[in-house]
Amino acid sequence: MPNPTDFQSSALATLRIEQQAIDVLATQINDSFNRACEILLQCKGRVVITGMGKSGHIGRKMAATFASTGTPSFFMHPGEAGHGDLGMLVRGDVLIAISNSGKSDEIMMLMPLIKHLGVPLITISRTDKGPMPQNADIALTLGESDEACPLGLAPTSSTTATLVLGDALAVALLEARGFTADDFARSHPAGALGKRLLLHVKHLMHTGDELPKVSPDTPMNQVLYEISNKRLGLTTIVDDEEHLLGIFTDGDLRRLIDKQQGFDVSLPVSEVMTKKPSTISQEARAVEALQQLNLKKISQFVVVDDQNKVIGVISMHDLIQAGVN
Repeated sequence: MPNPTDFQSSALATLRIEQQAIDVLATQINDSFNRACEILLQCKGRVVITGMGKSGHIGRKMAATFASTGTPSFFMHPGEAGHGDLGMLVRGDVLIAISNSGKSDEIMMLMPLIKHLGVPLITISRTDKGPMPQNADIALTLGESDEACPLGLAPTSSTTATLVLGDALAVALLEARGFTADDFARSHPAGALGKRLLLHVKHLMHTGDELPKVSPDTPMNQVLYEISNKRLGLTTIVDDEEHLLGIFTDGDLRRLIDKQQGFDVSLPVSEVMTKKPSTISQEARAVEALQQLNLKKISQFVVVDDQNKVIGVISMHDLIQAGVN
C-alpha cells in the first residue's frame, strides 16, 4: 500500500496538472468569449446547457451558477432530448453544448433540430476541429492539456477547465448586468445568505399593540405594568406626538432598586428614564441590527422614523429566533 507521502505526492501532481490546464485555458480567452457573452446577454429566453457523462455533470453545475447569478438557465440531458425533452428548447433560447472531444454522438444527433429552431449554439470543447464546434455559432475552446488521470482516460483536467470557463462566463454576465448582492439573495431566500441580505428590521420589529409606550408623567407602578404586559423588557417614553424621549428597561429597574433600596411607585418615569437611547431605522438590515446590539452590548433597539417618532422595538431575541447571525 502506498505510504502517506505517496498519497500527498499524487495529490500535488494532480493539482499541478489541473493548474496547467487552467493556464492553457487562459490563453483561449479571446474575441470568441466576448461574442459568446454578447449572445448570452441578448438572450430573451433561457440558457440551456447540455452535455453527456462528466460533461453533463459540469453542465448541471454551470446551469445552477447561471440561474443564481441572474441568467435564467437549466440543464437538458442530450439523451433524453432525443426522446421528447428537446421540447424544452424554444426560439429565443441559447444552447451551450459541452463535449471535450467536440463530437458527442448524442448531441450531434440533435443538430438538425437545433438548426431548424434557429437557436444560437455555443460549444465548449478541447479544440475547434470537431463536428460540434464546426456547427456552432461560437466555439469556445479549452486548449490542449493533459488529463490528471495517469491513464489519460478519466475526465479530470478537462472537466476542471470546463467548470472554470463556465464560472468565467457567469461572472462576466453578472458584472455586465450589474447584478448585486440583493439580487443574489432573492434567488437564495431560504439560506443564511438570504436572511442576511433580505431581512430588515421592519420585518421583525414589534409594532402596534405589541409596542410598549408611556408618557413622561406616567407613575412607575403603571410603567412596570406596561413593561410586564408587553414582555419586551422595556418601555418607550414618548410625547403627545410619539417622539421618543427615553426608555426605561428591566435593567434600569434593577439599578434603581439597588441604588435607592426601593422607590416611590408614584414617581414619574421622566425622573428615572434613560434619555437618548440607542435607536435604529426600520430599513436597516437585520444582520446590521444584530452587529450593533453586540457592539453596544445592549439587548434592544427602539425603531424610529426620520422624525424620531417611535414605530417599533426589536430585540436580540427576535433576531436570533429569526436565524440572523
